[in-house]
Amino acid sequence: MLEAIVSQLANGLVLGVLYILIAIGLSIIFGLLGIINFAHGAFFVLGAYIAVTIIGLFGWSAVILAPIGVAIVGVLCEKLVVRRLYSEGPLLSLVVTFALALLIEATIRSVWGTMALPMSPPSAFAGIVEIGPILLTTYRLAVLGITVVILGLLWAFFALTPYGRILRAGSRDPEMLGWIGIDFPKVRTGAFALGCFLAGAGGVLAGPLWTVTPAMSSAASMPAFVIVTIGGLGSYPGAIVAGLLVGVVTALSVQFAPELSGIAMYVLMAVVLLLRPRGLFGTAWERFE
Repeated sequence: MLEAIVSQLANGLVLGVLYILIAIGLSIIFGLLGIINFAHGAFFVLGAYIAVTIIGLFGWSAVILAPIGVAIVGVLCEKLVVRRLYSEGPLLSLVVTFALALLIEATIRSVWGTMALPMSPPSAFAGIVEIGPILLTTYRLAVLGITVVILGLLWAFFALTPYGRILRAGSRDPEMLGWIGIDFPKVRTGAFALGCFLAGAGGVLAGPLWTVTPAMSSAASMPAFVIVTIGGLGSYPGAIVAGLLVGVVTALSVQFAPELSGIAMYVLMAVVLLLRPRGLFGTAWERFE
């Protein structure tokens, strides 16, 4: 029993860090743009499909081009659609980004079809790693390590670079950036592109673990929204803590109460919101009050 719990905790951590990667992109877009992006899951799927194509043409060594491609698509979407929503009410942004998600998914179905596509992990990460009572595939361990590195680089970007500090300041007081002469529209475009890049990176890493189909959007977007809600809207530390909680709770429920695994994260969200309606790390956002 103890070995099963430890193994599931390890699997939950892998799942959790993958969720964190997706949720932080969603949190960045909300924090700076004030947009609840229902198309985030579609960008996740797009990353997986672009990765399948790139791997088939050039191998895994070129897979970094997939999230970059998703970021470029995100820039186009922001310039053509999303930036028109900044001065509108939240209801319109929900409707428009939902329509954008449908458009992206329909495009995916037209280009790649509706059948599941195979996506094998790189040969360097084949096999199983045994750490005491923990059994993990080498690829899952690689996903854990790669995601931690990405999150570390993201922290360094926000904490140590001028552009990262601009993004953090703009998430709280966007008007202040205009007063000091910063081109805020470009900052918004960059923030949306960064969020899409992280979603695309999540799709690339999840591809060999999940089935690559257009429907995998819901498997990413719903946990991402749950994590952002539990952690607190716009809170990056909250997304990390909530992502790990959701991953562990989901993994343990699959092992010990599979009939409840589909609702476990929603029960966790309900409990947290009953105790802290703004989420674990949520604070008041003046421009949304």
